[in-house]
Amino acid sequence: MKGLLSHKLRLMLTALAIVLGVGFVTGTYVLTDTINKTFDELFTQVTKGVDVAVRTKASFTGQAGEQRAPMPAPLRDRIAGIPGVKAAEGSVSGYAQFVGKDGKPVTTGGAPTFGTSLGTVPEFQAAGTIRAGHRPSGPGEVAVDARTAEREGFRIGDRVTILFQGRPGEFTVGAIIGYGKADNLAGATMAGFDLATAQKVLNRPGVYDEIDVVAAPGISDQALRDRVQAAVGGTYQVLTGEQLAEEYSTLIAQFTKFINYALLAFAFTALFVGSFIIVNTFSIILAQRTRELALLRCLGASRRQLLASVLGEASIVGLLASVVGLGVGVLIAVALNAAFTALGVDLPSTTLEVRPRTILVSLLLGLVVTVAASVLPAVRATRVPPMAALQQHIVTALPHSVRRRALAGGLITVTGVALLLNGLFAGQGDRLLNVSVGALVVFLGIAVLSPLIVRPLARLLGWPFARWAGEPGKLARQNAMRSPRRTASTAAALMIGLALVSFVAIFASSIKASVNSTLDESVSADYILTGPSGGLGFSPEVVKRLAAQPEIESASGLRLGMFKLDGRTQQLAGVDPIAYGRTVRTETTSGDLADMVGGDIAVRENTAEEHGWKVGDTVAMEFPVGGVQRKQIKAIFKDNRLNNAYLLAMTDYTRHYTDQLDFLAFVKAKEGVTAAASRAAVERAVRDFPVVQVKDQAEYKQDQARQVDQILALFYVLLVLAVVIAFIGIVNTLALSVLERIRELGLLRAVGMTRGQLRAMVRWEAVIIAVFGAVLGLAVGVVFGWTLVRALHEQGITEFAVPMGTLFGFLVAAALAGVLAAVFPGRRAARIDILRAITTE
Repeated sequence: MKGLLSHKLRLMLTALAIVLGVGFVTGTYVLTDTINKTFDELFTQVTKGVDVAVRTKASFTGQAGEQRAPMPAPLRDRIAGIPGVKAAEGSVSGYAQFVGKDGKPVTTGGAPTFGTSLGTVPEFQAAGTIRAGHRPSGPGEVAVDARTAEREGFRIGDRVTILFQGRPGEFTVGAIIGYGKADNLAGATMAGFDLATAQKVLNRPGVYDEIDVVAAPGISDQALRDRVQAAVGGTYQVLTGEQLAEEYSTLIAQFTKFINYALLAFAFTALFVGSFIIVNTFSIILAQRTRELALLRCLGASRRQLLASVLGEASIVGLLASVVGLGVGVLIAVALNAAFTALGVDLPSTTLEVRPRTILVSLLLGLVVTVAASVLPAVRATRVPPMAALQQHIVTALPHSVRRRALAGGLITVTGVALLLNGLFAGQGDRLLNVSVGALVVFLGIAVLSPLIVRPLARLLGWPFARWAGEPGKLARQNAMRSPRRTASTAAALMIGLALVSFVAIFASSIKASVNSTLDESVSADYILTGPSGGLGFSPEVVKRLAAQPEIESASGLRLGMFKLDGRTQQLAGVDPIAYGRTVRTETTSGDLADMVGGDIAVRENTAEEHGWKVGDTVAMEFPVGGVQRKQIKAIFKDNRLNNAYLLAMTDYTRHYTDQLDFLAFVKAKEGVTAAASRAAVERAVRDFPVVQVKDQAEYKQDQARQVDQILALFYVLLVLAVVIAFIGIVNTLALSVLERIRELGLLRAVGMTRGQLRAMVRWEAVIIAVFGAVLGLAVGVVFGWTLVRALHEQGITEFAVPMGTLFGFLVAAALAGVLAAVFPGRRAARIDILRAITTE
């Protein structure tokens, strides 16, 4: 403890790196636990009064969630007649999107915009609380969820426009309904109608999506569930209200689990970067304490006791930093929630949830990382013989250690590359785990190898300073070169941060280039229509109106759906084969898309080869509506990087899917029609559908680039913590090196070096170290980016693009970071008392 207190200022920056890393871990757990708790309470409230729920079994689970077939209305009457049933009521739900008072659609950042029927059974009405007005009745009234009403300024009596799968409708706000304490449906919007109106506007005539049941007095939920299940048969799924709430919570937990893993990945990256700072800090401090440790050895302390003492210091630093990190983590949770809200993802939260698991994991993580990173410097310090350590100079590594380092570093790097390639290209095993571990091992390997290239690369990078910055520049270059291990360890933290940042930038640039290439090669349409951000679709009525415009040659909608083939869930696209063939270049190797006019499918060439299919063969496809149906292959087409593996004729799509929303629409103007005239025709057709965004190809490319840039900005924000920790590492190393070189700095001042020149020497040394780390990081980032693009070639990422301007900007930013990092150490060096310095032993 005494040794720790004597070096408390030196260890403060090291502790700060642990504080930030542990804080990120704590903030992630607090955020996701709070969201899960809020939704548990919400779903318990929403299912209140429901003793048993009946619905069809989910046939498909994909990115769009579970897909279920609707139930026939007479089933409700059958269930109502089962002994023990007090009441049974059917409900429906589907796409319904409000239009705000400004005429723009109310968007949710990807959360559902749904409409639903509101129950009339008193027990079911407890699910929501009427904040104002009365429950809607009749075809002209709607209820709005409280969060949407507050955000959009909707009040009782207001007229609102709502978009559906068919034509838009106008309604009067009859009620504002709140759900749970947070009044937040995960950012979703809810439009509530009476049952008859909901069935009409949500495209559910004569069917129900769910039938809820109230148990008669004296019968348990479980007993009634078993009774209802026996009566309706195995086609339907029957759950108790408690099971239904748990299932909803599980679905949300899967979403928060993804957030949790993603944020923890960045938190662990920050801790990994921080571990290099710990290694460097303890190495320097223990080197400075060589004589102190040697005296302890001379007085009888064993190597084991010295090792325990150093590790004890590391444990105290790690524990104290972790405790502070817990408090910082609560603030980070609030900041993360605000960041998601700014990106349009409205995550509900009430009182922050700090669970014992969060405290335990955070404390252990900070402690383990700190101690583990200090083991190597501690062991190295205990190996110095007592008499040798009492000498004035520090014992350096033996020459043959270079060979060992090269061998060990090469072996580690090759192992990491093998794991990385296996994760990217092999189809077996846990690919994500292999990629993550592989990248981690590659970074470790490069960190081990980097001291071998410090001298030549630092000589090269320092040449401009040695030539144009005078003696301070020459000394800065020599200082960076004379301790390769320290320079490399300091630069390693920045290398990892910039490797990840440059990798993300390269991958984003490659995505944009691939999208542009695909559009140029595959799309012959003049305009591409999309729905709101978040992947929501729009009404097929839009394409119908477009097709009726005299200026338009062809308009084709594209719908997405899930189906099962040999028990595996697959995705298809529903298209009008004639219109689609005119707007999207689809080259067939056999058959013709036009042959799909009456129904059936077309299959991509590589998919047909994989299954041994040819034109005329039939494929057993299981759909949400209609079950297993045999569809004949009418055409086989080449991969144009845009089409799905399966194209289903639109006539069949409307029969086999309940929801009918176009994901995209492609519009081609007639030959000879000016761009202004065709644009006016398209705008005229979509006038009643403000959710639809009209873009020509250039605008669509810009929009896709903007979306990629938004995600890129989020990655930058999350990775900035690792870069900040790397910056702290440079400051820490320079500050410690100033203390280590007090006598040397005093001699330089004694022979005439001014304080300004001394500050300049420290500054240029920091710049050389920072640029060295940046160069390594950019090189690794380019290799990682190229490897990932190659691995995703089959998924449509075909173009490898390096944003040279962005990478050069990173290099300049690293140099500027070096300048800033040198401010405090440089001033400290300049304030050294000359006489005291030259008499220091």
